[in-house]
Amino acid sequence: MASISPDNHGLRLVTRYAVLTLVAVIFVFPLLFMVMSSLKPDTQLLNDTSSLRAFLPVGDISLDNYAAAFERAPIGAFVLNSVLITGATVLLTLLVCSLAAFSFVFLDWSGKAVIFSILLATLIIPYETIFIPLLLMASQLPWIGGDGFEIGWLNTYRVQIIPFIADGLTIFLFVQFFRDLPRELIEASRVEGASWWLIYRRIVMPLSGPVIATAAILKFLFMYNQYLWPLMVVQDESIRPVMVGLGYFTDQLNVPWGEVMAYLTLITVPVLAFYLSLQRVFISSVASTGVKG
Repeated sequence: MASISPDNHGLRLVTRYAVLTLVAVIFVFPLLFMVMSSLKPDTQLLNDTSSLRAFLPVGDISLDNYAAAFERAPIGAFVLNSVLITGATVLLTLLVCSLAAFSFVFLDWSGKAVIFSILLATLIIPYETIFIPLLLMASQLPWIGGDGFEIGWLNTYRVQIIPFIADGLTIFLFVQFFRDLPRELIEASRVEGASWWLIYRRIVMPLSGPVIATAAILKFLFMYNQYLWPLMVVQDESIRPVMVGLGYFTDQLNVPWGEVMAYLTLITVPVLAFYLSLQRVFISSVASTGVKG
């Protein structure tokens, strides 16, 4: 077999890095434009869009747009609400869906094939078709909380979290990953007397970093970008998420573009922070094809 010469290997490496750099620049440019525009007054912002100055911190640079944006709307509350709602939903979804997938893969019970098929069939139902029935249900559901017994979940955090915990796509991702885990490891643990809960907690989940990262990122993006559902069920400004808050922000008259860019920059920070925190595991999930025994 002919070996690859060092010159050809170096050329391929340079070409690969050049293509990756170009792709990175394409993705970074919109973010760079957004951040730089948030630091400029409207007149300069619009003038700079015709040149590369739009991507550079030149001219009258300040944080005035951020101060004005915070005065115009409670942006901090909007971002905090979205972080709390999204974080709680992601954690609960990973727990509930991984447990459901564990039961589908490792436990023997009657009817699981039929139920799993029904679960997969729900993936083809358009999300918007269940809004009205779900809204009517949420308005009549009981709840026992700190204020005692009450009817209706509207204008609460729970109506923005609980309906999205059980997720057919997330269960499917976990099922597909769990099926590739070495069964010998599970069987040996059972022989040694380990309970199913111990196997799930100490063996299966520690090996499931790639699918956990993938499912967490997909769920985070879905929940953080929610607009229609919270718009329907939340009227209280104090618990609005960022996307509904963005609509409220931009619906006001004569909002300067610099303030809009400042708002967009602020709501993008949690997304970048979440992705970067899971970047290493996410990349391994793309590269990995299963766990070898």
